[in-house]
Amino acid sequence: MRYSKRYREALKLVEKNKAYSIEEAVEILKKMPHAKYDETLEVSGKLGVDPKQTDQAVRGSLVLPSGTGKNVKVLVFCEPEKENEAKEAGADYLGSQETIDKINAGWFDFDCCIATAGMMKLVSKLGKVLGPRGLMPSPKTGTVTENVSHAVKEAKRGKVDFRMDKFGCLQMGLGKISFSKEALVENVKAFTETLLAAKPAAVKGEFIRSLYLSTTVSPSVRISL
Repeated sequence: MRYSKRYREALKLVEKNKAYSIEEAVEILKKMPHAKYDETLEVSGKLGVDPKQTDQAVRGSLVLPSGTGKNVKVLVFCEPEKENEAKEAGADYLGSQETIDKINAGWFDFDCCIATAGMMKLVSKLGKVLGPRGLMPSPKTGTVTENVSHAVKEAKRGKVDFRMDKFGCLQMGLGKISFSKEALVENVKAFTETLLAAKPAAVKGEFIRSLYLSTTVSPSVRISL
């Protein structure tokens, strides 16, 4: 495989097979030559779970201390009496049957979907569309709630959800590489602590087999916990 000159220069900063501390890994990634846009700091990893066992499923959410660096667009499905509350909290869109039809037609101009329990009968019709994109509201991530205002504000502050895939792997963004080193380290540590706390009781032995940090188009750097 032929790499770009920028990628080859970045590779020189990483020692093969070495696991770095979070601080060292972030510092290396910030030193790498970057693309012309503000790349996302990404974390990816392999978990020591059996994805076929439902009691070993891993998912969770957290509010990143330093935010995500992006303007999060929030869609809320709620009863008419809660609509003002949602708008005042910062909701970008209020859901309706028309919104359901738009989503089924391919509209996804939102990053987070929140719903009250009473609206889930309507929203559940979108399970096959929103589920694979990680946008389906769920009580486990706090996106099915009666406290619409709190959920919207958390989403706007930088709340992110994570879940493993069918191979027991996960990947998510933790901010922008333009953030200060301290801000990125804080986000990564908050994520790793939340992930460790999400270890299912049924999982025995090593829970996190490997964890890597990278930017959108950079080589990855293995981190040690």
